Amino acid sequence: MKTPILGSSYVARSVNAADNRMVNLFPEVIPEGGKEPGFLNRAPGLNFLQTIGTGPIRALWAHQTNGADFYVVSGMEVYQLNGLTSTPVKIGNVSGTGPVSIADNGTQLFFACNGPSYIYNENTREFKPITDPDFPGAVTVGYLDGYFVFNEPNSQRIWVTQLFDGSSIDPLDFASAEGSPDGLVAVNVDHREAWLFGTDSVEVWYDAGNADFPLQRIQGAFNELGCVAAFSVAKLDNTLFWLGTDARGQGIVYKANGYTGQRVSTHAIEYAIAQYGNISDAIAYTYQQEGHGFYVLTFPSANATWVYDAATQAWHERAGLTNGVFTRHRSNCQCNFLGNTVVGDFENGNIYTLDLDVYADNGQPQKWLRSWRALPTGQNNLNRSAHHSLQLDAETGVGLNGLTTGENVYLTTEAGNPLITENGEFILSSVGALPVSPPQAMLRWSDDGGHTWSNEHWTSMGRIGEYGHRTIWRRLGMTLKLRDRVYEVSGTDPVKVAIMGAELQISGTNA
Repeated sequence: MKTPILGSSYVARSVNAADNRMVNLFPEVIPEGGKEPGFLNRAPGLNFLQTIGTGPIRALWAHQTNGADFYVVSGMEVYQLNGLTSTPVKIGNVSGTGPVSIADNGTQLFFACNGPSYIYNENTREFKPITDPDFPGAVTVGYLDGYFVFNEPNSQRIWVTQLFDGSSIDPLDFASAEGSPDGLVAVNVDHREAWLFGTDSVEVWYDAGNADFPLQRIQGAFNELGCVAAFSVAKLDNTLFWLGTDARGQGIVYKANGYTGQRVSTHAIEYAIAQYGNISDAIAYTYQQEGHGFYVLTFPSANATWVYDAATQAWHERAGLTNGVFTRHRSNCQCNFLGNTVVGDFENGNIYTLDLDVYADNGQPQKWLRSWRALPTGQNNLNRSAHHSLQLDAETGVGLNGLTTGENVYLTTEAGNPLITENGEFILSSVGALPVSPPQAMLRWSDDGGHTWSNEHWTSMGRIGEYGHRTIWRRLGMTLKLRDRVYEVSGTDPVKVAIMGAELQISGTNA
């Protein structure tokens, strides 16, 4: 029988109800003609580019109006680069330690540092703090019709700078988001409209061209859904996503549907978020890769990262691995530069590209994991069953490159593929070394619904070229206790992982 390994991440408040964890894997739907309706794909690895400053990387910004440049805020230093591996040129210093919001108007870049803010002029190459006496400080900033739009810290006020001059502020160029008596958390400009995110509400303004203050509220564009974390707001899929809060509670992820908020998180995601305590420091970035649009939401205080895929509307975990334990993903921020998804490290000055053909995180193991219920929904009759074998339907033969010390060398073609006899045996030369061990998949299971687990059972996923290899585990025992088995498969080897399904051979009893 087919066991339901496909799907998304959903670990319920009771693991007896659902224990479908998915880490560093994401599903892709096959609309027609596929072996199965979809498959699980390995999340991209971190391809190291270079180290810039001491870190952490607080912001990245790609600006391609005047040539191809991108900017990196590393620690309290700002660098300019004109290529992924070009020599960074320091252009200035900023304040603070948290995330930095950046916007540009084609000539100037505005760096908002939760109060003190800075302007860089690409034409004059001058980097300087905003010293206008009427500047109240900025938390987040956006660009709208020639104006920089920003929110003042600890207030309800939204400001605009002078037209095409971020360093000059008129003392009367502000307004208050007074649709609700809450504080303003963040501003984000989308489709030439300024979205004002408060703690209990969201309202949308547009450029009405007014003489005193150019922006004006859009009638009816008001939501009684707030934002709990300023840097959780991010653009994706032609709309905005954010981590919500309001007078009734917090911890739901929304996306804008017109001028209303549409819930995209599940009860399982919301249960996980509810365990984190402090979520006001949550940060998010978005990126697109091969048609998948990802909203990457990290909770620094909780050391966890969740990812929503707009293409499949499915969630999964994205994680690093430290001493065998999952941690938050190393990426802290993102920009798209010349077709590359560049991310910065939250702990040091490293920048990377997210690469689907890289199966490690900066040379360190990336662990993937999937857990799921052995029996499809509604088919557990609570009788004991004997589990004879589990076969993973995955792409095999991807193997590992390289040789280790031994007695023989496996011969390969000019393309690097192994030479195999008609009987499927590898051809050896007379001296040299043995190939490295084939990649391994590790299986565990739980017979009490996901509370306790068996030891790991390892099996091969095939050497390079063994495309017909069967990844299979046998003699898996009898379900006892709750008679409700959950399987978990995982791996760390740096190879491609594509899982189409799994086949389970069982026989039942009447007991």
